[in-house]
Amino acid sequence: MTKIFKYFQVALESIVAHKMRALLTMLGIIIGVAAVLVTMGIGAGASASITESITSQGTNLLTIRPDGGATTLTMKDVADMQDQTLHPSVAMVAPEYSSQAYLVYGDTDSQSSVVGVTPASVAVNNLEIASGRFITEEDDKNQNKVVVLGSTLASDLFDGENPVGLEVRIKGEPYQIIGALEEVGGFGGADNNAFVPLELAQGRLFNAPRYRGERAVTAINAQVVSEDLVDTAEMEIETTLRLNHTLQPDDDNDFSVFNQASLLDSLSAITDILTVFLGSIGAVSLLVGGIGIMNIMLVSVTERTREIGLRKAIGAHDKDILLQFLVEALVLCLMGGLIGV
Repeated sequence: MTKIFKYFQVALESIVAHKMRALLTMLGIIIGVAAVLVTMGIGAGASASITESITSQGTNLLTIRPDGGATTLTMKDVADMQDQTLHPSVAMVAPEYSSQAYLVYGDTDSQSSVVGVTPASVAVNNLEIASGRFITEEDDKNQNKVVVLGSTLASDLFDGENPVGLEVRIKGEPYQIIGALEEVGGFGGADNNAFVPLELAQGRLFNAPRYRGERAVTAINAQVVSEDLVDTAEMEIETTLRLNHTLQPDDDNDFSVFNQASLLDSLSAITDILTVFLGSIGAVSLLVGGIGIMNIMLVSVTERTREIGLRKAIGAHDKDILLQFLVEALVLCLMGGLIGV
């Protein structure tokens, strides 16, 4: 044990005697370790952000959208999906009709997705009210010109001021702000959206087209009774929509059903691959740093031939000299790794 400590002492003395060379030698390890940690951190952060964004809406959520920008989903589809005898696995249904519009407050304006919703949307999409209230059945029935703002949109228009009770203009008409949402976070959330009553959005605001005599919707969100029944609910919904749309057995669906749990699995797999890829880039930097230490140690052996000869002359064995240089390399790697961390 004393002999090992002696090796480390001599290694440290050699490093102190050649500070600049030691620093340059460790630089490759420092950069390599830092690169591995940073890239792995980026991958882990991306994975956490995606997971939070999806799970914030619930993994028991199904979203149905028409294919190819068509208007094949209607209020009849919504009514049929709410039929518990046909869809026992579906707890709640929340249709949407959305389009882009500018919201104007004083001299400030912001382009946003204005989404027509029903009162069920707040529960189906796991939205939380920061202030005020959400759309009610009365608002929807009477087509009241009221709006609920996402957190980012409210901040952009009102710069931190509580917007409840104020008015914004949408397509030139005044709308009273009745509520503001808590931040959802992630991507594709409600933070940048404005929510108005569904019948108002389908009617005088955006004049939604009709399909088979029914007002179209741009999406239908369905909350499943439990995560275990997601696949069952998806099959029930697909059966109903194919029947409503008079699709033949050989016809492709004219709609798509997006499963939050499957989406989470797919995106998690992608972020895992991204993390491994970024980590590999950092590992290459670490390998280059290791090769740099190897080269410096070879140069060091050449420079210290007299020292090696002297050690052998006083009785040192080849393995002792080899171990001494290995300990020096180990100390350089450890110091570089610690600094990199």
